Amino acid sequence: EVQLVESGGGLVQAGGSLRLSCAASGLTFDDYAIGWYRQAPGEDREGVSCLTSSGVGSVYYADFVRGRFTISSDNAKNMVYLSMNGLKPEDTAVYYCVAGGDCSEYGLDILVYSGQGTQVTVSS
Repeated sequence: EVQLVESGGGLVQAGGSLRLSCAASGLTFDDYAIGWYRQAPGEDREGVSCLTSSGVGSVYYADFVRGRFTISSDNAKNMVYLSMNGLKPEDTAVYYCVAGGDCSEYGLDILVYSGQGTQVTVSS
């Protein structure tokens, strides 16, 4: 059984930082691209970032987080992280750890697995 368990969300003031963590089990990062989606109230879920560890590797960031967020992984521990700096109120959302087929310059091509999410709230 595949499980993706997020942690690290919380309440932070605008300009602050948070680091999200995702503990993955039941899958290997060699077989899946991994990343983060988010969903704000009343909005559709949107891709934030992803990476592929196998092969030549690739990293994707949505325009609205590029330069502020950094994705990383520890393959030995099956952990994925999202370091978020310069947070803005519009970053308020539930953030989901996801695993999918491939990560390209366009993001995650297929969403296969998702965690339950962790709430990030940025106050102005």
